[in-house]
Amino acid sequence: MARPSKNAIIDFTVSHDLTHGLLDRAVCPPGKSFVLIKDAEKKGLRLRVTAAGGKHWQFETRVKGKLFTRALGEWPTISIADARAEAHRLRGLTEQGVDPRLGEAEKAAQLAKTVQQEAEQAAALSILVGDVWGLYLVQGKPKRKDGWKPRYLADLRAMSGPGGVKKKRGAGLTKPGPLFPLMGKPLASVDEDVLQSWYEQESLRGRHQGARALMMFRGFLRWCSGRPEYRRIVNRDAGRSAAILENLPPMTRRTDVLETAQMVPWWNAVDQLPNRTAARYLQALLLTGIRREALAALKWVDVDFRWMKLTVADKVEGTRVIPLTPFLAKLLSAQPKLNEFIFSGTGKRGHIVDARASLAKALKAAGIDHLTLHGLRRAYKQRGRAVAPHGAVDQMQGHRPSGTADGYAILPLDDLRPFALTIERHILKLAGVAVAEVGLDERVEVSR
Repeated sequence: MARPSKNAIIDFTVSHDLTHGLLDRAVCPPGKSFVLIKDAEKKGLRLRVTAAGGKHWQFETRVKGKLFTRALGEWPTISIADARAEAHRLRGLTEQGVDPRLGEAEKAAQLAKTVQQEAEQAAALSILVGDVWGLYLVQGKPKRKDGWKPRYLADLRAMSGPGGVKKKRGAGLTKPGPLFPLMGKPLASVDEDVLQSWYEQESLRGRHQGARALMMFRGFLRWCSGRPEYRRIVNRDAGRSAAILENLPPMTRRTDVLETAQMVPWWNAVDQLPNRTAARYLQALLLTGIRREALAALKWVDVDFRWMKLTVADKVEGTRVIPLTPFLAKLLSAQPKLNEFIFSGTGKRGHIVDARASLAKALKAAGIDHLTLHGLRRAYKQRGRAVAPHGAVDQMQGHRPSGTADGYAILPLDDLRPFALTIERHILKLAGVAVAEVGLDERVEVSR
């Protein structure tokens, strides 16, 4: 049979055995906007030929009585064979009563979900530890606390700092903190291997400093795991791998204390310190057993010289009120009123921050090898328990009461006052300070 000429008229009212030549010579008749060339092999498949010369595949059928039309692409980009294959697939679905659009909508939704998950994963990988660390310093305060302790917050900043700042003591610039190498890492990438590698490097600089930095970072990971936006990308237990824990230095509790035999030379040496504020601060630490930060931040409004009571910061209750003993009252009243703090200082905080240098001078003069500021708190506890109930001593120091062990309940201030006075007199006697016997509400006379 002879091939039709290029000018042969195509009957658009009947189906055709589609060929490349047929489709190539198909044109839209004058006066029409488009015509359809139907395929005789695949029912519902046709080529739409427009007056502008466009040729596009279409598939049309009915699904549960409703018209279904689908564009399959442009010819010849989509070949006859490809168009028939897609038409065959679509007809197979529609004859089963399945609307292809529903499955495609599900696929599109799944694809959109996958794309969203990939975008979230990419965004998560872009979140650096340093980006979240700043938020942690603002919002990551301990449970049941109003905020970080100033000293601990300063340590957190120093541990993660880049260094390069002029040293407060000595020449040169500060070095980067132990946690600084972690600040530039994606939060999602911090796993056991990353922390193990980091700790191995930091332990070369100092095992104890590296261990303390690790404990701080583990607190950061716990905080992140409690927030929905970081929970899925953070590995809370990354710092608990066996390889890290096995290499941690042993946890040794400090037990230094000012011994009874050392109290006279220590008191005399402190009395000779040129820095009178530091001297009175150190003596007050021994006479009260108060935590060093709480005593340093003591304000004039916290001291009631009329009713002889003292309001101090407390780790458990926020604040606590204890008796103001006579000798301590005289010690505090001797301080000059330079600002709101009793133990005023020239730094940003306005009060004394670190009296270790003054303590070191006193220890050297007294011939005592080693003693920390907390060792004075331990000395108060040991000396106090020798002359007063353990529970009373714990209450004045701000420890949680151990009622089961001691049969002890929280004492009212007036019931606590005799024990406070007894402990003060006992400590002063051991320190070689002669105190006149006075009533609880009287001033004391001191002679050396």
